[in-house]
Amino acid sequence: MMSRTNRRSKVILLTLAIFFTAIITINAAEESEDRISDEYSKAEYCDIAKCQLPNCRCSAQTLPKPEFQGHEKEIPQFITVTFDDAVNIINFPQYQQIFDGLVNPDHCPARGTFFVSHEYTDYSKVNALYTEGHEIALHSVTHSSGTDYWRDADVDLLEQEFGGLIDMLEAYAKVNRKHIRGMRLPFLQLSGNNSFIAAKRVGLIYDSSWPTQRFRNPAMWPYTLDYHSLQDCVISPCPDASLPGFWINPMVTWVDTKGYSCSMIDGCIYPPEDNEDALFEWMLENFKRHYEGNRAPFGMYLHAAWFSRLHHALPAFRRFLLHVNTLQDVYITTVARVVQYMHQPVLGTPFKGCVKKPKTECTPRSCGLTKTSTGEIRYMTVCGSCPQVYPWLGNPLGKH
Repeated sequence: MMSRTNRRSKVILLTLAIFFTAIITINAAEESEDRISDEYSKAEYCDIAKCQLPNCRCSAQTLPKPEFQGHEKEIPQFITVTFDDAVNIINFPQYQQIFDGLVNPDHCPARGTFFVSHEYTDYSKVNALYTEGHEIALHSVTHSSGTDYWRDADVDLLEQEFGGLIDMLEAYAKVNRKHIRGMRLPFLQLSGNNSFIAAKRVGLIYDSSWPTQRFRNPAMWPYTLDYHSLQDCVISPCPDASLPGFWINPMVTWVDTKGYSCSMIDGCIYPPEDNEDALFEWMLENFKRHYEGNRAPFGMYLHAAWFSRLHHALPAFRRFLLHVNTLQDVYITTVARVVQYMHQPVLGTPFKGCVKKPKTECTPRSCGLTKTSTGEIRYMTVCGSCPQVYPWLGNPLGKH
């Protein structure tokens, strides 16, 4: 029979074995996590001495330049007008009406950012916006319904969703991929670090999917993800990795008529009554929080469908833009231009020259194509030749 001493020794050895196995497992898990995020490590709290422009900026509510102190009212006020989802024959005339004749104080035309999704998009209309100097950005191939899809998406899936859309915009709308700089996730649903790792891999420089309620007054300025972000995580999971040089354009929330926050204008629970004066005054009130505050960019984020829901929304929207366009320190511009400004902020006139309008040729062609996953016939309008089948995730160029 085994002696009591031997039994005790075996118990001790077994306990030690379990302990060291647990340590090895934990280390392996940590190493595996490191491998998943490749060269990215967990973000540390921002060190202002190390994080310097043009390529690094701590998350903050001010522009920390000594020469700006006492001259805050000379900071140019940016307005970014952005639309999500498909561009088509229904909303294209509205976009034309909104920006018609608007010219910034530097004599450059006012322009917006269009976060385009693939389905139901008329790529010839995307080309028209692009050649007029508007920014074309990404909103995914599928715009798959349900937030779980986007929350749980891994890097490879996100690369297909956004990298595939770059291929589509280049092939069907003749958009130069070098001009595609940013993205917005459907439903503003982040997938933690995966969202931004994928964005960097497909060549983007910024994201505009992350709302902030806490940093609204004063509002938060754009910043990079080199270091830990102070921004509140409204729709988790939010990133915690260090992603050098990648910019976040915070979606500073609006306030509706009862004080509730809303990331998108058309998502406000209690908007004003459907009256042009009421809507105009509400827009002006939200704008003044920026203009009379720290001059952080004022985002007007929405879907064009809002103009169909409220009879007076479009006239009020246009009236607001006409009003702010009379102010000599307000610039209606793209998110990409704001990020460009953030590399080297200046007082007064923010840019040297206007964005050159790209020159492309687009011969619109309507295509009736088979969607291979369902067998149904889908129609799309492209610039140039039709693909062989309906383009989709994993087959952005529509090849057999």
